[in-house]
Amino acid sequence: MSIKEYFVSIFKGFYSLIKGMEVTGKELVTPKVTEQYPENRAELHIPERFRATLEFIYDENGYHKCIACGSCERNCPNQTIAITKRMVELPDGKKKQKLDKYTYDLGSCTFCGLCVQVCPTNAIRFSNDFEQAVFTREKLVKQLNYLPEKDDAPAPAPAAKPAAPKPAALAAEKPVAGETNQETKENKE
Repeated sequence: MSIKEYFVSIFKGFYSLIKGMEVTGKELVTPKVTEQYPENRAELHIPERFRATLEFIYDENGYHKCIACGSCERNCPNQTIAITKRMVELPDGKKKQKLDKYTYDLGSCTFCGLCVQVCPTNAIRFSNDFEQAVFTREKLVKQLNYLPEKDDAPAPAPAAKPAAPKPAALAAEKPVAGETNQETKENKE
């Protein structure tokens, strides 16, 4: 190493030190912004696009739009969503699947938003409620369909079909050649 290289490296070191002190000095004199978090909850601004927890969208009558298709469950990369469905019979005799239980594990959610994007009925969304601190992981598993399910009118029981007569009973009821139906009935009585 030559003497010239030695002094150039010392000069570069001082230059970088001065640049660092300049940035630190600017931050030293700028006004500070401190959030007084627990006290300022009323005026705390949370952006609209912030993803905190998953929630169902309920209408004014207490109904949600989830049809239990399972697309959110299939598209979740961490399997944080678990859907339990049940089959119900409609009044017209058709069967339809209904949502029984929709559980969501907040502790393993990556907040990617794939579940909200693929929902065909727009039944779920992310809320802005960021305060989700709990002491145990079990409390992070939430059931989203917490309102009781309002089923449609119960399906009426299908009308009982008359049992088909057995062949032996049919043979006993057949009139003998030459008898009329009235005579056959009188003979049985």
